[in-house]
Amino acid sequence: MKLARDTWLVFQRQLLLMWRTPIWLVVGLTQPIFYLLLFAPLLKTALEPVGADTYADAYRIYVPGLLTVLCIFGGLYTGFSLLAELKAGIIERSRVTPVSRLALLLGRALREVVALLAQAVVITVLALPFGLRVGPLNLVLAYLLLGLLALMTSAISYGIALVLPNDAAMAPLVNTLSQPIALLSGVLLPLALAPMWLRTVAKWNPFYWAVEGMRALFSGHIGADAVWQGLLVVVVMTIGAVYWSARLFSTRVR
Repeated sequence: MKLARDTWLVFQRQLLLMWRTPIWLVVGLTQPIFYLLLFAPLLKTALEPVGADTYADAYRIYVPGLLTVLCIFGGLYTGFSLLAELKAGIIERSRVTPVSRLALLLGRALREVVALLAQAVVITVLALPFGLRVGPLNLVLAYLLLGLLALMTSAISYGIALVLPNDAAMAPLVNTLSQPIALLSGVLLPLALAPMWLRTVAKWNPFYWAVEGMRALFSGHIGADAVWQGLLVVVVMTIGAVYWSARLFSTRVR
C-alpha cells in the first residue's frame, strides 16, 4: 500500500513537470510523423514479398515497427532527465524522505509509459486515413505490449544513469546500444526479407519478438504464436530490468 501511494505521488509530480513542458511530446512526435507520412507510402512495393498488396497492408506492417522505435529511442534516452535531477540535487533531497526507492523508479518510469502511449495513439490515429484498421482488443493488447516495452527501456535507462552519472559517458553508450537493437528488431522492414544469419541473430533481441507480436495483432491474428511469445519475452525482460534498476535505486539513492 505504501509503495502504491509513494509511486502515485512521484508519478503525479512527474506528470506535472511534463505538463509544464509539453514541447518534449511535440519534439518526440515530429520524427515518427515524418516517417509515417513521407517514408511509409514508399513501402507498398518493397513489402509485396511479405504480403503487402495494398497501402493498408504496408501500414499494418510498418506502424508496429514505428511504435517500437518510439520506445527504443524515447525510453532509452529518459535517463538523461535523471542525470539532470541528480545534478540539481533533487535526488539528493529525496534521500532524506521516507519515500520508497522503488517508487522513485516506478513513478518516473510510468510517466514515460504514459508519454509514449500518448504518442502511440497519435501515430495510430494519423495512420487511419491510409487504411490502417485494428480491432479494439488487438489494439489494447498491442498497447499493453508497448507499455511494457516503455517501462523496460525506461528502467534500463535509469539504471545506466545511476551506473554512469555522466552525460559524456552515457550518451555514446545509449546510442551504441539503441542502433543495433532497432535494426535487429525489423522496425523499418520485416526481417523475413533478411538472410538467415540475420534472422538468427535477431531472435536474441527481445524487441524483435515485440515487433512480431504487434504486427500479428495489427494484422488481426490475435491467436498467433507471435503474440504470446512477444508478451512472454517482454514481461520477463521488463521484470528483470525493473528489478536491476530498483536495486540500483536502493543501493545508490540512500
